[in-house]
Amino acid sequence: MSTTAVAGVSPAEAHSSPVDGVEVLGALSPSRAADFMSCPLMYRFRSVDKISEPPTTDQLRGTVVHKVLETLFDLPAHERTPEEAARLLTPSWEALLEATPALDEELDDALDGADRERWLESCRTVIDRWFTLEDPTRLEPAERELYVETVLDSRLLLRGFIDRVDVAPDGAVRVVDYKTGRAPGPGFEAKALFQLKFYALVLWRTRGVVPAVLQLVYLGSGEVLRYEPDEHDLLATERKVEAVWEAIRRATDEQDWRPRRGAACSWCTHQSRCPEFGGTPPPLPVQ
Repeated sequence: MSTTAVAGVSPAEAHSSPVDGVEVLGALSPSRAADFMSCPLMYRFRSVDKISEPPTTDQLRGTVVHKVLETLFDLPAHERTPEEAARLLTPSWEALLEATPALDEELDDALDGADRERWLESCRTVIDRWFTLEDPTRLEPAERELYVETVLDSRLLLRGFIDRVDVAPDGAVRVVDYKTGRAPGPGFEAKALFQLKFYALVLWRTRGVVPAVLQLVYLGSGEVLRYEPDEHDLLATERKVEAVWEAIRRATDEQDWRPRRGAACSWCTHQSRCPEFGGTPPPLPVQ
């Protein structure tokens, strides 16, 4: 998404509105839920300690590419061409810098002496690949970068940003998320779809409509993953989200944030603090 934030901090936290008349148990976004499911200690570092993480070149590429794809739909349909998208790249990056000046230094740090023009060219490559997967001249999104939130009956607040929502003439809803990385391997599709099922649950609870299609567009590998959810799926997602929150509450009460080795360890920036790698977590913040 084009919403900018320090890596590891959910941008939804800055946009959540007061929930009138409801004392919520807490709030959860799909990224924070995924953090805990991947590694409770990583969740603690990001959500409890709030340790900032320097963004990578891939994350910054995702930020600017999302901005270009969002801005492209401001143009008339016939102008949504690969050439116009390429032209939007530099202005989109400049707009992001104006909103968050620190991104410029963060990019320099992430590039670590590498050529900035080569990085921009990699952004153009990703954008060009999108045109092989979708035809923006035939799309008129109902929403872009849509912030959504809802309170479940359990009083848990769910919130997050949806990259794109398409609504067909018959009212069918498609939830679309852009990923600048590669599609997951066999057996990992369910984990990848969790984020979109989370958003579909929020839309169902707020609009009373189950989205017809959930679509993940992988710009890194040029693949599209589609899924058609039903109420059973979304009820199962609701139970899963509430179970994750209960596990977070237990970890908080017991101050038990156990690390969990996995694929994410290879790029985790917290290895020096992680017992799995010989590190020691800092003292928990005083509440």
